[in-house]
Parts: sequence; C-alpha cells; structure tokens
Amino acid sequence: MNKSVLITGANGGLGKECARQLALLSGTKVIYLACRNEERAMTAKRDLEKSTGRHIFKFIKIDVTDQVSVRQAVTALPEPIEAVVMNAGGMGGKTPNQKNADGVTNSFATNVLGHAVLLDELLKANKLTKVALYAGSEAARGVTKAGMKRPNLASSSVDEFASICDGSYFGKTKDPIVAYGPAKYMAALWMSAQARKHPHIRFITMSPGGTSGTDIMDNLPPLLKFIYRHIGSRLMPLMGMMHDLEIGAKRFVSGLNDNIYDSGVFYASKLPVLTGPVIDQATLFSDLANQTFQDNANEAIYRFIK
Repeated sequence: MNKSVLITGANGGLGKECARQLALLSGTKVIYLACRNEERAMTAKRDLEKSTGRHIFKFIKIDVTDQVSVRQAVTALPEPIEAVVMNAGGMGGKTPNQKNADGVTNSFATNVLGHAVLLDELLKANKLTKVALYAGSEAARGVTKAGMKRPNLASSSVDEFASICDGSYFGKTKDPIVAYGPAKYMAALWMSAQARKHPHIRFITMSPGGTSGTDIMDNLPPLLKFIYRHIGSRLMPLMGMMHDLEIGAKRFVSGLNDNIYDSGVFYASKLPVLTGPVIDQATLFSDLANQTFQDNANEAIYRFIK
C-alpha cells in the first residue's frame, strides 16, 4: 500500500477516478492532484472530498508540456512520495504535430517527454521511493478495429526513435492518431529501460484499456469525434473494446498496490480486445522485451531533455 501518491492530469477522467479509488483505501494518506489548471483542479478536489469523505487531496501545479513547470512542481513537493501515476496525455491538443520549444511535437511532449522529465527529477531529488506507473495504451501494439496500425520501425535506432519525438517520422500527416501509438510504444520501452537502471523502484506501464468517460478524443477532427462519441461508444463495449471509467482506473490502482505486477513490464489487454484481464505485452510482441530497443528509445528521449 502506498501512503502518498502524485497523479498527473488528475482533474478529470482516469486521473480523478484513480484519485477517488485510492482515497477509499485507508492506507492512503495524501494524494497530490498534479494539474496545469488550478481552477479545475480545485473543483476536482472539492468533488473528491465530497465523494470520499476524506480531506487528503493537495494541488500541485504542473504543465507536462513545459520542462520548467515540471521541475518547479518537483521542487514544490514538500516531501518524498511513494508513488507517481503518469496519467496526463491524449492527442496533443489542437496542434498535436506542431513542434514546441523543446523540439518535440505537442503530442509527444504531452504523452512522454514531460513525464520523462518528471520521473528524472523525482529520482534525482530522492522524492520517489516505491512505484512509478505510466498510463500505457494498446495503441502501442496497434488497434486494427480502430484503424491504428502497429508501429513498424525499420531499425529501432536512436535516430529513428528521435524522429518519432520530433515528428519527422510521420512526414506531412496531420492525423493525431498516427503519432499516438508510436509515442505510447516508445514510452513502454523507456519505462522498461528505467526499470533496469533503478532496480529499487517498481516501474509499471499499465494500459487502462478502452475506457469511456475520458477526454482523450476531444481534439480529434469533428467527424471522428462524433463517430467515437455517438456511435463507437455504443458499439465498442459490445465488441470488447470499451469498459467503464471505474474499471480503467482500477487497473492503475492495482498496478500501484499489487506486487504481482513486475517492474519493467507493459501490461494491457489480450488480443484483439481492449478490455478484460491484462497480460505482459512482450508475450505478444517480443520487441517490447528487446533491451537494445529499450535503451535506444530511452536515449532518444533524453536528447530532448534540457
């Protein structure tokens, strides 16, 4: 059981529900809601206090797309935490493929780079003592029914992974879905590399599965958003492609607190669904266990950390 937890993107969706479920566990003593919008975070804080009857939530301001903001957030932590849930992410806002000041796309900054900086700073400051959980995605292995292809890298070299970070790997496409899967794939490899470098911390990549009630598709083009919300949300549960928000967040809670989940492993649903029990994805795709690929992905990410 982890007494203190920091959750990024905790003002709604999976982050907020994860905070709620953790607060219902008597062993949880403090939960940091790490969000960029203070007003929305404080609204979430009041909602959580009302729904759980506990006043253990604290706000930490963080924008995972801004390395300075991430470092300030770690400095602002008054004491070490036992666990971190790297949940913030999505399609990268309204300009997902646009490069930011760090030279990576907004999509990559939101999903990966900011969390890499957060984890790095927590470890350097000795402010993380037990578990790091990253919100993975089955998109990392491809989701045929959703039109997501599995990342197909030619060499898995450092340079090729860096081209995913800066967006050059994708050419001129503006489709945010195209870049999402490769970013999540890189993140799973990076987490495995970190697990070997820091054996005293348990590193878990856990997909919440296909989860309703999240805002991950909010920045899709209008037609795709309509299809997802009004058609897909009805059909996907029948196809084993979507479950409730509570179930998705429960995966995070279990990953944090249950030692049956091994460090360095990417857990997600069995093929071809996005629901049900989770398994080690390296049993499906051996490249996820390739230590050279893991180290190359890790090195590529660190090229962009200032």
